[in-house]
Amino acid sequence: MFEDLKINKKKRKKRTRVGRGRGSGLGKTAGRGNKGQNSRSGAGKPPWFEGGQQTYVRRIPKTGFKNPFKEDVQIINIGFLNEKFENGSIIDKNILFEKGYIKDKEKKLKILGDGNISKSFTIKADKFSKNAIDKIKQAGGKVEVI
Repeated sequence: MFEDLKINKKKRKKRTRVGRGRGSGLGKTAGRGNKGQNSRSGAGKPPWFEGGQQTYVRRIPKTGFKNPFKEDVQIINIGFLNEKFENGSIIDKNILFEKGYIKDKEKKLKILGDGNISKSFTIKADKFSKNAIDKIKQAGGKVEVI
């Protein structure tokens, strides 16, 4: 049984056992020196401690504002839809995602009124600008808010 075991023949250095008497070479103070903070057990400062000086994070100026109510919205202009789709098309998030015009189906979609529209579409989206609604209805299209 033991004859079948493969023995690792690499030399391994034995770990140093500190504080195990004078003969070990690291007895008495165990390489920590005499007295002081770092000689005590459980003592020492974390690596980010700056000697009592104000920490970096607290001394740099604070700027900006993060709005907790911000909505993540994807936008598309009606001028773009006029170029890419035929007359009478039904446009929604899934179609725009499949064609690669939006990156995420889960985010809200807002249609903006930039550009001209000459075709009539049925557009389904989460939000519309007033200008977009007016232009779509003038062209004979329908607006559906999801």
